[in-house]
Amino acid sequence: MKKSVILGAMTVAGLAAGAASAATLDDVQARGTLNCGVTTGVPGFGEPDADGVWQGFDVAVCRAVAAAVLGDGDAVEFVPTTGKTRFTALASGEIDMLARNTTWTFSRDVDLKFEFVGVNYYDGQGFMVPSDLGVTSAADLDGATVCIQTGTTTELNLADYFRANGITYEPVPVETGSEATQLFLAGSCDVYTTDRSALAAQRANFPTPSDYMVLPEVVSKEPLGPLVRHGDSDWGDIVRWTLNALITAEELGVTSENIEELSGGSSNPEVERLVGSAGTLGEMLGLDAEWAKRAIMVGGNYGEIFASNIGEDTNIGLARGLNAQWTDGGLLYSPPFR
Repeated sequence: MKKSVILGAMTVAGLAAGAASAATLDDVQARGTLNCGVTTGVPGFGEPDADGVWQGFDVAVCRAVAAAVLGDGDAVEFVPTTGKTRFTALASGEIDMLARNTTWTFSRDVDLKFEFVGVNYYDGQGFMVPSDLGVTSAADLDGATVCIQTGTTTELNLADYFRANGITYEPVPVETGSEATQLFLAGSCDVYTTDRSALAAQRANFPTPSDYMVLPEVVSKEPLGPLVRHGDSDWGDIVRWTLNALITAEELGVTSENIEELSGGSSNPEVERLVGSAGTLGEMLGLDAEWAKRAIMVGGNYGEIFASNIGEDTNIGLARGLNAQWTDGGLLYSPPFR
């Protein structure tokens, strides 16, 4: 490992240790806003709309946490981050949490001193090419130029895949997804590689999506999810259980439309604990009883958030797949609210 890499990791870890010394919940409540790190722009997952208002699948997690903690899903300061800047922004305390397409890995969790609070999208790395390139498999890409974002897990995955298959490539490093798509559309690289969800999102917004295809190979596991700094377990619990509240709400049939009715009484004790009409779960987190109710109301449960931002009825058109509830054959699973 290069000395600069070691020093970089030590710097991030040191920043994290210092930034986590204060109680993040107190800081957020005193400030009156949640500083949430997001991507620089991935359609359906996180980008500002025509009015400059941030929208998307990952953005919804930020808004849910703000609603739980501050009572207002709009009390969020969205901080765009790149693959390189996201970890420094979190470690330094510039942001309170990171909610963008970030893969949970051993080194990020342990060496960089971050705490992933769960997975909100199970993904894998893929490859997109122009349809007229004449390839049907990533194994046919020998000698290709590949646009790839720096500071991401995709760099190592790409090198590993091409080496394992005995083929060569020429990397075209880029800083952001928007830069990658611009170069790819301009023909400056033969291939664009990143998480398959992001490829589908970018392709859906191309002028002529049918001119491009995502190859069938999935070359990695990319469990994507929000993360916080080590050293403030109370804040980690709040972000973790807010995400779990969205997942559990879908499993229990609690939606943004029926949650008020269910708050008046339910035959399911877990529903009552979730919405705050029974038990003391909010008190355990240092919040009021209706923290989870507010989190669900701001954008709906996990299924509602998925459907409205990236689901099959949107132009992104993603199927639930691995992100279906465990009861429907997927991997989505929350610990119980009890």
